[in-house]
Amino acid sequence: MYKIAVLPGDGIGPEIVPEAIKVLEAVSRLYDIEFQYTEALIGGAAIDKRGQALPPETLELCYQSDAVLLGSVGGPKWDTLPAEKRPETAALLPLRKKLGLYANLRPAYLFAPLAEASPLKKEVVSGTDLLIVRELTGGLYFGEKKREKTVTGEVAYDTMVYTTEEIERIVRLAFTIARQRRRHLTSVDKANVLTSSRLWRDTVERLKNEYPDVTVTHMYVDNCAMQLVRRPDQFDVIVTENTFGDILSDQASVLTGSLGMIPSASIGGRVALYEPAGGSAPDIAGQQKANPLAMILSAAMMLKYSFKLDQAAAAVESAVDRVLAEGYRTQDIYSPGTKVVGTAAMGDLVRQELERETRWKKS
Repeated sequence: MYKIAVLPGDGIGPEIVPEAIKVLEAVSRLYDIEFQYTEALIGGAAIDKRGQALPPETLELCYQSDAVLLGSVGGPKWDTLPAEKRPETAALLPLRKKLGLYANLRPAYLFAPLAEASPLKKEVVSGTDLLIVRELTGGLYFGEKKREKTVTGEVAYDTMVYTTEEIERIVRLAFTIARQRRRHLTSVDKANVLTSSRLWRDTVERLKNEYPDVTVTHMYVDNCAMQLVRRPDQFDVIVTENTFGDILSDQASVLTGSLGMIPSASIGGRVALYEPAGGSAPDIAGQQKANPLAMILSAAMMLKYSFKLDQAAAAVESAVDRVLAEGYRTQDIYSPGTKVVGTAAMGDLVRQELERETRWKKS
């Protein structure tokens, strides 16, 4: 039995998380696996009911679980709170830090039926299959911050700090993953300007001798942003620091047709966290317009990385591919000639396709 902490959170989170569980329940029946789900508050919902974004009981539940399934946090309702008390900074960042989740994996894989959904030309995005490995617990987001008044106004600063140890562990993980894929690693930095990036590049150069079977390319972050929309098929695994990874992984969602198609896994500690890359989307919350596929694909990543159930994970991904091939779409990935369905309907379709294909193979 696998214990899963379920944190729906805010915005569309309470709508998309049940669709992932719906698919996981199908996996449970089809593969004779037992999942135990325990739900808890996080983010704005926790602020409203517990007075804090990450209640102690939520953190304790995560510690006692085998994996965490997270919907989303934040929204305009809590934007007026002091920065240190907002859902994003008071819940998500501390949760990653306390669980020791130093690496975020965000795949950008274009399902062939969605080539028309991307704003880029089909011939540009076709064949996109890359993975961004983002350092998650260092850099600007966790460095010293300060804002103070001056004679002429205000001054504010954020500090980017990285140690050799922090860089080594994320880069070694990226090399290991690249060995399991197409053996090409692109290290992204801004070494022509930033001292921390020069340490980053020097560390990658030193470690690459331990992985002679992996080809290494260095790329400045601004060039990488351009190359992602110019020729994305040149990338296999991209490794980079926290802020750059946050921006580039959101940009990569354009390649897949929508941010609603990007799952993610935050790993490094005993308990990993799985969440869609998109935000809480408060403008469509409660309307059954949200795309649950990133949440469902995040659950597939949980099956693969936390539970080592590669066959089940592949079955879920295959089910998503077939549903898309049949022409079903949520509004964010709609293109002429396809059929728009709601959040719950899309979850039902993936579950039904998973059950149909798995039973056929077993028979």
